[in-house]
Amino acid sequence: MDATAEGELIELGDTGARALVLAGARRPHGVDLVLRGLLARAASVPADDVDLVHACAECGSRHGRVTVAYPLTATGAPWFADVATDGDTIVAAAGTRHPLGVAVEAAAADPGDRIDEAAFHPFERAALAELDAERGAFVRATLWARKTALLRAIGHTDFIEPSRLALSTPVADGGLGRIERSVPEFGSFWRRVVFHDLPVRGPRAASVAVIG
Repeated sequence: MDATAEGELIELGDTGARALVLAGARRPHGVDLVLRGLLARAASVPADDVDLVHACAECGSRHGRVTVAYPLTATGAPWFADVATDGDTIVAAAGTRHPLGVAVEAAAADPGDRIDEAAFHPFERAALAELDAERGAFVRATLWARKTALLRAIGHTDFIEPSRLALSTPVADGGLGRIERSVPEFGSFWRRVVFHDLPVRGPRAASVAVIG
């Protein structure tokens, strides 16, 4: 069964990338199957021919975004693609022009000050403190999905302190997030990063980080 026929295709602005959101499918789909379906549709190749590699090219570990070994783009360059899941929700994204990463995070109750201090910049924690519990849980999940998606888009990196990175607040940026306070490890590329938040069912948040 074609996973793309059951999901919602979303254009990610003018990036040339598309996201596929699949939730509550009649038949369960594996994450790789969903990403293969999206790439097959975009590249006009059979889904069985799509070759995905999960190992990091630098260290061999399974982290960061997926590498697409086949198909290639019309110019011979690789596709940029990634996929993430939470519960019965799968989100995949693919494009030819910009590195991207995907994340889906559950919106849980307040995890506590110590976890928030490790995950979020003081500016972000101040914004969360102004929200009620329900809204705060969703914004917290969205911020963390954005940061996770960014790290997946970057791939191999020595950056390990997400609390040093401040993002715009989802309730104020309309679902198109930006980095407001960066870190030296990111050089100047952080100004080109845009977070595309996606509507997903249930108490969860999803975002695609695109390095434009």
